[in-house]
Amino acid sequence: MSDQSQQFGQFNLKPEVLSALKKIGFDQPTPIQAKLIPTALRGGDVVGQSQTGSGKTHAFLVPVFNNLKPELQKTQVVITTPSRELAAQIAKAARVFAEAMEMEKVSIVEYVGGTDKARQMRQLQKHQPQVVVGTPGRLADLVKTGALVVNQAETLVVDEADMTLDMGFLPDVDFLAAAMPKDLQTLVFSATMPEKLKPFLRKYLENPTFTTIPTSATIADTIDNWLISTRSKDKEEVIDKLLSIFNPYLALIFGNTKERVKELAMHLRHQGLKVAEIHGDIPPRERRRVMKGIMNLEYQYVVATDLAARGIDIEGVSHVINDGVPGELEFFVHRVGRTGRNGLPGTAVTLYGPDEEKKIAELEKLGIVFQNKQIKNGEIVDIKDRKARYQRQATTKKLDPEMVGMVKKKKKKVKPGYKRQIKNNLKRKQQMDRRIEARQERRNTMRKNKQNG
Repeated sequence: MSDQSQQFGQFNLKPEVLSALKKIGFDQPTPIQAKLIPTALRGGDVVGQSQTGSGKTHAFLVPVFNNLKPELQKTQVVITTPSRELAAQIAKAARVFAEAMEMEKVSIVEYVGGTDKARQMRQLQKHQPQVVVGTPGRLADLVKTGALVVNQAETLVVDEADMTLDMGFLPDVDFLAAAMPKDLQTLVFSATMPEKLKPFLRKYLENPTFTTIPTSATIADTIDNWLISTRSKDKEEVIDKLLSIFNPYLALIFGNTKERVKELAMHLRHQGLKVAEIHGDIPPRERRRVMKGIMNLEYQYVVATDLAARGIDIEGVSHVINDGVPGELEFFVHRVGRTGRNGLPGTAVTLYGPDEEKKIAELEKLGIVFQNKQIKNGEIVDIKDRKARYQRQATTKKLDPEMVGMVKKKKKKVKPGYKRQIKNNLKRKQQMDRRIEARQERRNTMRKNKQNG
């Protein structure tokens, strides 16, 4: 028996589930799978707090398919996720798993906004899918019209719960949960655990198993993690230079807001580049077209918000450029992790201004190691000590320009009491300046008196 079978075998899974895990290449359970699958198999509620890449999708798919009853033609499982792209990925993973289990007759259907609602309602009149994956708004609409029947559902999965909350979809999820049986099993997965999410958890979960998988600050060895200060330079200008130097296979450029992503995409298009943009304001049909184009390698440059770092898998990213440090520091690892995958080399560049130095220090405390760089004569070169430069700048700003030279001279040959000497010299200079000003005022008064006399 393989190590994989021994590992997953401890969960008392059905033989066809174990076989499917082997087919899709799962060697052993990830930490979140090992902690949550046993509870979920028993029908218990779970809350898993973990980041993208922790294996959470199969932490719920494994127990869902192990407990699924293919002979029952009713909606047994409802999986909600806040974006259409994530819904498509989960639906695809579910179909792959079902196929590996040789469960061809299991109906897995995806319902998201921007698709033909009338057509979906007609199909639902004919039969109800056993596994439903979708965005909360569309699922709630279908339930309200009576087209989708969820009053006999056994399991509700809420994926990316914090993003669901941020995007204003939690009331729809609340409506869906209220339309399901009281003994419903609820599985909630979230990268963070905001206070506003907790009332929902208390309302629908009964003695849940909580599991937190710590955020890993590890960056793959295949990634060069560079840091470049923009200082007074225009960030667009720096990005232009980087792209010219890199000539990337596929560059993923992150902006911190939708507005900034739009600005960057427009700027790059003005440079004659074919650019895709991903953010919440792109209409559904256009988003599907753009994602298809990205997957078909029709674009060399993709500008995106952090939505792309929260689960959307874009293959072949050779370079990641951060147009500033992300507002949520935990997203940094997700952004950088979009490149250097599957053993391939990758380069991540973070641009930052003086006001972001504190955020950089916080990332370094998490264990992130940067290579400090600058662009010089069209090339990217090393900077030996970034912090020393900032300390120098801070000291220089505090001193009177005429005292800078004195400080430099004193640094060459340090004697006891040199700080006091500089302080005294500065005091004497200030006194001398006041005397000169007073003398000038007296002269001006004398001139006026002479002219009047």
